[in-house]
Amino acid sequence: MVIATSVAGGPHPGFAALHRRNGYKSWIDSLKGQLLIAGATLPDPNFARTVVLVCEHSDEGALGLVLNRPGDLVVGESAPELADLIGEDAVIDSGGPVQTDALLVLAEFEEPGHAGIQVVDNVGLVGDGSEIEDLIEETRRARVFAGYAGWGPGQLDAELEREDWFVAPAGTDDIFNPDADELWARVLARKGAHFALVARMPIDPSVN
Repeated sequence: MVIATSVAGGPHPGFAALHRRNGYKSWIDSLKGQLLIAGATLPDPNFARTVVLVCEHSDEGALGLVLNRPGDLVVGESAPELADLIGEDAVIDSGGPVQTDALLVLAEFEEPGHAGIQVVDNVGLVGDGSEIEDLIEETRRARVFAGYAGWGPGQLDAELEREDWFVAPAGTDDIFNPDADELWARVLARKGAHFALVARMPIDPSVN
């Protein structure tokens, strides 16, 4: 059974490209495995107060998953083939505005080598063509996302220079945190006093 699929149930033609391993300029330059925390003034409504896990980052661009945007669909109705792995009532999260009919499964593996793409520690993306029965044995927990966040060459770097995003290390508890409403403020506050103040700002500054 192929895990890389669409919400409609068929294999997504562009999904194989998501699992292509790009050459990195250096590990220091790569933000793979880091969290992007949206700045309070980030103008794009798709990413307002989001926390994004960077899954790939190279000079060719970046790919990430929004961790705190629950979607309206549940696995049992829209992706029943994943029910034994994630649960029938699990929500399909909104991973980002790109290819929203593609499903990506992010899991904590028993061994990092089982991941199709290792992201950080034992957490990685499920590989194209993975079998559910194998994944049940190989994973501790998993989430499924519809769509992803994507940046072209140099685009993310430019947004970081504008301070549209702040960077923080990703912990497993952040990635599988069930409290989506509190994740942005909690991760931002960890960065120190100034960021804790930003985390307490209202969504509409005019009410402050």
